[in-house]
Amino acid sequence: MIINRKEIARAKVKELQNGFSAFADTKEEAQLIKKEIEKLQIPVHEDVTDLGSWFIPQEKN
Repeated sequence: MIINRKEIARAKVKELQNGFSAFADTKEEAQLIKKEIEKLQIPVHEDVTDLGSWFIPQEKN
């Protein structure tokens, strides 16, 4: 099975848009999510751990 990291990142960004947190277990995936977040201007808090990065949606002001 081929894993498309861009599709996985887009799916996680959709979760963020719906108010749910998202986890990226690789740096590549986290970078793709960050890129989409910046493009869509979604306010999030990023919590980087040894295991990966959590993206937590924030309220828009």
